[in-house]
Amino acid sequence: MSDTPIRRRASAAVRVGGVTIGGDAPIAVQSMTNTDTADVTATVAQVFALARAGSELVRVTVNTPEAARAVSEIRDKLRVGGCNVPLVGDFHYNGHRLLTAYPECAEALSKYRINPGNVGFGQKRDSQFATLIEVALEYKRPVRIGVNWGSLDSVLLTRLMDDNAKSPQPRTALEVTRHALVVSALQSARRAEELGLPHDRIVLSCKVSGVQDLIAVYRDLAARCDYPLHLGLTEAGMGSKGIVASTAAMSVLLQEGIGDTVRVSLTPEPGGDRTQEVMVAQQILQTMGLRAFTPLVTACPGCGRTTSTVFQELAGHIQAYLQAKIPVWREAHVGVESMSVAVMGCVVNGPGESKHANVGISLPGTGEQPVAPVFVDGKKVATLRGEGIAEAFEQIVEEYVVTTYARRC
Repeated sequence: MSDTPIRRRASAAVRVGGVTIGGDAPIAVQSMTNTDTADVTATVAQVFALARAGSELVRVTVNTPEAARAVSEIRDKLRVGGCNVPLVGDFHYNGHRLLTAYPECAEALSKYRINPGNVGFGQKRDSQFATLIEVALEYKRPVRIGVNWGSLDSVLLTRLMDDNAKSPQPRTALEVTRHALVVSALQSARRAEELGLPHDRIVLSCKVSGVQDLIAVYRDLAARCDYPLHLGLTEAGMGSKGIVASTAAMSVLLQEGIGDTVRVSLTPEPGGDRTQEVMVAQQILQTMGLRAFTPLVTACPGCGRTTSTVFQELAGHIQAYLQAKIPVWREAHVGVESMSVAVMGCVVNGPGESKHANVGISLPGTGEQPVAPVFVDGKKVATLRGEGIAEAFEQIVEEYVVTTYARRC
């Protein structure tokens, strides 16, 4: 963790099941299933996987009667399996009908996500929004009012565009759209409070797909309210593009203290692992010093001095070892998530970087002596040689965990 912590924006604290969003609570990691919620077996399996990966809230689509009927069974099966992660229901268009027709669904969910842009149209908008809030009041559930520029309230946007056209100094269409997102969120939150929803049961989000748009919108939103804010690009994209875009956008805001919960909305490869979005979110928060989830390995990128693949193989081996061990260590030892490990490839930066880590090893580069000094908290404790370097280094790491981090009672 950083010695100079980021000062977070003050916000209300909202309880979602056993998780607190906002206030002085740690920034929470969220994810969302991509299974058909009506498929109970598939959805339970994916929620389990996301929770095991570290997702602290999991959102599920509730778009049909079949999905609504399945929610309570999903919740029950998760509990039987020892998984108590809060489930968030994602509602669009027909949420008012589903929540009232299926009270067991309303009760099983820990939070409702509603979109002001499609909660209702014309004269039905106000009454259907009111119905959703009434259900939230009945079951004492918090609500995320999630505005999305792909489904922005067209009536509101048109009005703001017309007003802007009459202005002596009109803004660009993009600026008006950004402003409309913020206005939609705040007006909806104010209406929810008028209907009786407590201030500390409201979370806001204004999701867009562009990095600069997200930064601009959330800076504006954060300056206008103290509701907890959920961060994330609405469609980050696939692979490295999605990871880079999410990191670029959210890191700027998080550095400014904006954001109480995050989701990295990656498009998975067909059949790909949905948990990747959880791991990326954790790594963003951990590399910024905002939270600690698992020991991270600092590893040399390699150069002409490291033409062998020894250090690459060992870095991968150690990272896999840490990922396998951390669930066990986390249960037994306090603070082990913050441990740092370095696996370096030659004499240039190897010893120095290894000294900066809690446990570090500097492997020999091309032409260097076949020895690997190991450092613990900046002091050289061993020199490893031979075929069993990986296993010997693992033993040193294991001993460090046992002797450094207090055991949980």
